[in-house]
Amino acid sequence: MDSTPRSPNGFLSNLSADDFELIRPHLKTADLAQDLVLVAVGDALKRAYLPHRGVISLVVDLARGEHVQIAMIGRQSIFGVFSALGDPTALNSAVVLVPGPASTIDLDRLRALADQSATLRSALIRHGLAVYAQIQQTAGCNASHTVESRLARCLLQTHDLSGGCKLLLTQEAMAQMIGARRNSVSLVASTLQQANYIHYSRGHIEILDVEGLSKTACECYASVKSQYDRLLRPRCTPEEAPRSRAG
Repeated sequence: MDSTPRSPNGFLSNLSADDFELIRPHLKTADLAQDLVLVAVGDALKRAYLPHRGVISLVVDLARGEHVQIAMIGRQSIFGVFSALGDPTALNSAVVLVPGPASTIDLDRLRALADQSATLRSALIRHGLAVYAQIQQTAGCNASHTVESRLARCLLQTHDLSGGCKLLLTQEAMAQMIGARRNSVSLVASTLQQANYIHYSRGHIEILDVEGLSKTACECYASVKSQYDRLLRPRCTPEEAPRSRAG
């Protein structure tokens, strides 16, 4: 059997053969540029996005002009689940944090396909639950944990979601990621660099020691990762499941 993934995106790669063939003719490829706004809060989302390498940041806009990240979506998932399953009006803004190619599909088309296939709808629901779990954990993390542990968590998550050790993240972007002030981020980034966990210079970050960052990060990193692994684990259809032999 050919084990080559059908797509660099985990959502697409883990679909059943029937569901992938259902969605495949409607997919297009786009290059998502850094800081591209995919949708603003209150606007109707038109397309769903399935990153191959980049990362999409879900952001809450506050009245004083502040922006706080509540979740990230990368190469193992899909942005647009909540709009596909319900109201297309965006509850938050979505901005490209890490640039890269992505598959896209018209949201109305995805909604229609989910109505045709119970297993596709189930996959969308699981990915929506995973994002919701991340949003919950992020809220608790930002309220309770240190800036250092939060930044370590976000750097590890960005590394996992993008598949790369070299990231282009300004102090402003990192402050938005963890809900902190830029001067606090600068001090913490210097601390992580002195520990040789990262190399940071003018917005360019290279992760040098994943294990070291993992020890610095709060438990929220492992908790979110565990929830994603549980919810997004590929599920066999009855036809794909191994058959036991009689006798």
